[in-house]
Amino acid sequence: MPLNYSKWDKLELSDDSDIESHPNVDKKSLIRWKQRDIHEKRQIRKMRVAQLKADIACNEVLKPRLQQIATDVEAKGASHFSSLVERYRTNPSPEAPPTDAPEQKSYDEMMLSLMLQVWEDAKKKGVEKDDPNLTVALVAGLKEHLVGLDEHQTKMRKELEAEEEEQHKKITMEDIHDGFDNHYVPPKPAPPPVKGAIPAVKPTKTVTEYEVINPKGVGAAPSSEASTSQTAEDDGDELPELTPVLEQFSHLPIRGYEDSWEFIKAHRDVYVPGAADALLVAAFRAQSNGQPRWAQQCVHQSLLLSYCEKLGTDGPSMLFRKLIAGDARATGVFEKDVADTYKHLVERVRISKAEEAAAGGEQIQLVPENPEQSITFNVPDGPPPEKLELEGPGFEGVDIEDVRKALQLRWEVFESFPEAFQKALQSHSLEEVNKVLGAMKVEEAERIVELLQIASILSFADNAIRDETGGGQAGDEDEEMDVEGGQAEAAEVD
Repeated sequence: MPLNYSKWDKLELSDDSDIESHPNVDKKSLIRWKQRDIHEKRQIRKMRVAQLKADIACNEVLKPRLQQIATDVEAKGASHFSSLVERYRTNPSPEAPPTDAPEQKSYDEMMLSLMLQVWEDAKKKGVEKDDPNLTVALVAGLKEHLVGLDEHQTKMRKELEAEEEEQHKKITMEDIHDGFDNHYVPPKPAPPPVKGAIPAVKPTKTVTEYEVINPKGVGAAPSSEASTSQTAEDDGDELPELTPVLEQFSHLPIRGYEDSWEFIKAHRDVYVPGAADALLVAAFRAQSNGQPRWAQQCVHQSLLLSYCEKLGTDGPSMLFRKLIAGDARATGVFEKDVADTYKHLVERVRISKAEEAAAGGEQIQLVPENPEQSITFNVPDGPPPEKLELEGPGFEGVDIEDVRKALQLRWEVFESFPEAFQKALQSHSLEEVNKVLGAMKVEEAERIVELLQIASILSFADNAIRDETGGGQAGDEDEEMDVEGGQAEAAEVD
């Protein structure tokens, strides 16, 4: 099979080894002269091609203008020709060919030069200003220039084709370009699962057992693995939480399958492990907080993700293709599942609230430190009287106005209590007081106990108070107070 060397025909070498030179001429100098000659000719050809393209483009702009002038002069007469000449001379447009040539003329200046040339040609033919044949002579001159312009355009186009053909005969640096470029773009990493998500496959762990002399002693020693497994179980109790993107996904409309599909394609961190569970947890909380509409949306979006996971690798596209197309079987099964799941969720919320109500929740209770102690209440019968006397040992030097202010504070605090709590205090029964405190919210009960301390309504044998929850456990902290109410009450007289 003959070899084809035609692809080397476009290479032009200035240091060809087959070059023949005169014996008296240095070969290196001859190679440099030839290289310079190649570059000079290439540059001249490049400039000529650019000039021809600019001239052709300029003539393409001038030709329709010249045709319009010839038509208007033929219709309106020589006076229109004179008005155009005057306008081009006094108020020419700055529009010019886009070249970097110095002192580049505008299109109006070119038209003025051409029209003056037409006028001079008419004068040479013996046509004067007042001659009735002036219009005909001017129109003939304009059309003659149009014909010449067309011929010149044709000539320049042929020359341009010849120059470009010669220019492309040899390969130059300007002809070198990237045929293709290959870059490795690593795929985006998969988004992490939702915080608190339960892994689908639990990791296996290899355990190495060692044979020991005293196995009983080793078995009695505390094992660190037990604490590790306990920690892992504790970590598994954490519920999956909604991410900001999942929260946006949960607010999409029900049966808006196309919107959900577009959202999943735009946000990869929606279709991740644990996302469906996080949406169910959000649905439970929304239903508990009195937001049934959002709860239904969360259930709907959660089941969309669950179905995608169950259908395998191509699950999302397969599921949404059927749902968007309105497949009766697919939409019927899915919407029934959504309704049943939401119904089950509503029932679970009802049961949960009933269990919480039965348990009673956290409570504040007044409990003595030991059975020997007793809790009493110094309940005022009314505001302090106008006449107040202090009798008995220990009251020497006590300002009666300070006592009056303390008794007035006690009465104002007592009146600020709810009516049910006032009646419980007046009964002087610790059981009744704890019953009313247990029915209150923790924050309200803590506030009332603090006011009891400030007003010295509580009385303890050892001056101590402890709050306990409904389960019988001690509160977080003990509070100390000094009670002087008993002495003050005893000293009150009418």
